[in-house]
Amino acid sequence: MDVVITYVDGLDPLWQRDYEECTNIPILEKRFRDWGTLRYLMRGIAVNMPFIRKVHLVVSGESQVPEWINRDEVHIVLHSDIIPKEYLPTFNCNPIEMHLHRIEGLDEEYLYFNDDMFPMLPCKPEDFFRGGKGVIGMSRHWFPSNMYKHICRNSDRLARKALGMKAAWTFLRPQHICSPLLKSECEALYTTMEQEIKSSLTRIRTKEDLNQYLFLDYMFLKGQIINQRHSKKHFSVGVTSPSKLYKFIMHPTRKLACINDVQLTEERYVELRDNILSAFEQRFPKRSKFENAI
Repeated sequence: MDVVITYVDGLDPLWQRDYEECTNIPILEKRFRDWGTLRYLMRGIAVNMPFIRKVHLVVSGESQVPEWINRDEVHIVLHSDIIPKEYLPTFNCNPIEMHLHRIEGLDEEYLYFNDDMFPMLPCKPEDFFRGGKGVIGMSRHWFPSNMYKHICRNSDRLARKALGMKAAWTFLRPQHICSPLLKSECEALYTTMEQEIKSSLTRIRTKEDLNQYLFLDYMFLKGQIINQRHSKKHFSVGVTSPSKLYKFIMHPTRKLACINDVQLTEERYVELRDNILSAFEQRFPKRSKFENAI
């Protein structure tokens, strides 16, 4: 079982230049803000998921790779390694997610982590895969009330189309945590729906996009997903108090956590970031094999 992590350092001057040149849009700093927590995601994997075979870090270019990364243990994957060049550069996670299965040397079973998701307590392989099937909670929703849910509905409808099924009144939405994916199923779906997938690829997010849930929906509809919710806690930094977040990191009550970024004042961002990093450093103080010796 492998782990795939997508990562953006929005403070990288080369990345900022490319973003503004290609999109003609001022950078929304909060959308790509680096909280400095990637190190602790990897320490959490080392401590709580020792069964992971390989970690793949997906970035837009070499300037995005943190200096502390140990390349002997972390496979660096550039967007150009997996995404056709005519769709690059992209500043939208959805086209990246459509091509993760193309990573060279990727295991059949892999977990896709956003860089705001963390394993907080010891996990077992069967938490994520059992008998060749992924394990994750799946729910149904009725109305796409925002862009994100529109994209989820798009993904549900294309998964059904790939299987010769009619569009449903409802749409599937997997639990927002690391996604258990099967490489062969992703390859099969991409091959079947390649034209539709490629027509959805954009440099910035739009209402017509697809996302990684396309693959989970497809697997679920084929009976390749065990519908069981993970032990997880979700935090939004916009409403969570620093003390509550600090307490959870120090004394977690769930195996997995997502610390979701939102629009914040610079003062609030700095306060929360320092609080989070202090807690993570105490929770995971030991350098992992994924880090260079300093």
